[in-house]
Amino acid sequence: MFVPFFRKLRCALILAMAGVLGGCSKAVLLSPSGDVAWQLRDIILVSTGLMLLIIVPVIAATLWFAWRYRESNTDAPYSPDWDHSTILELLIWAAPLLIIIALSALTWVSTHQLDPYRPLARLDAQRPIPADTRPLEVQVVALDWKWLFLYPEQGIATVNELAAPVDRPIEFKITSSTVMNSFFIPALAGQIYAMPGMQTRLHAVINHPGVYDGFSANYSGAGFSQMRFKFHGLSQAEFDQWVQAGKASGNTLDRAAYLRLEQPSVATPVQRYGAVDPDLYGAIVDRCVEPGSRCMRDMAEAICRAPRQAALEAPPPGPARPM
Repeated sequence: MFVPFFRKLRCALILAMAGVLGGCSKAVLLSPSGDVAWQLRDIILVSTGLMLLIIVPVIAATLWFAWRYRESNTDAPYSPDWDHSTILELLIWAAPLLIIIALSALTWVSTHQLDPYRPLARLDAQRPIPADTRPLEVQVVALDWKWLFLYPEQGIATVNELAAPVDRPIEFKITSSTVMNSFFIPALAGQIYAMPGMQTRLHAVINHPGVYDGFSANYSGAGFSQMRFKFHGLSQAEFDQWVQAGKASGNTLDRAAYLRLEQPSVATPVQRYGAVDPDLYGAIVDRCVEPGSRCMRDMAEAICRAPRQAALEAPPPGPARPM
């Protein structure tokens, strides 16, 4: 009776997996192209393997017990007075405890090694970063509903297009213009949140040339599903050509242009800017792009300065009254 059911269940699972995998060219999380994402993949595999050490025996034991002690098996031993086994208690408690200890150690080590604020120490498992290597700085701004990338060293900016040389460390500085968002390139590294008035960081490196998907991993409104971009892993020569193409666009991203760009839009095409206001990103983080607006940094300094100024302007205390 159960054989046709399990055959149908197996067919349904196969069709479901085919439908899921048919929507993407490959499981990018299990086959990334950046060293940070590769280390994250190893953590996923090790964690899954450790958990399977419990899951597989429990499932196997469940099936074995169901078969062994089925009603029709009159040869199975019947022990109504049995209630304790020291060996079973040790197995039941020791195995999960050891796995939890192993997962805790893995989490502790990987959390420090893969801290997104921590500069990279290697290009991949076989190559350390050369001593004279300078990271490529990319300033990321999450807009509604598009991504703005500023390259302060190159003096250019792009919308919904990102590029970096292969085997060169990248230092992302990430913020948002309005609501909380999440910057995620699965082939490169893990997701990092973008928040207005704050700056988060991410260090990563791409090890293989190609074109990779990037998107928002945090729901942020009506245009969230189309808040996507392409990340290009290029050779140094190709990256230089890409930068020159941006400079040749003739567009300038000043504060007025940014305020126009900041307006909500969906499925925004790629845009390039050959010149960028060098103080624009700082003004975005400090929430003072609009003319006449006061920067958060200035307001914080004024708040901190007020008690000191009040103390300096206060009259000196009078003489103590006799008791």
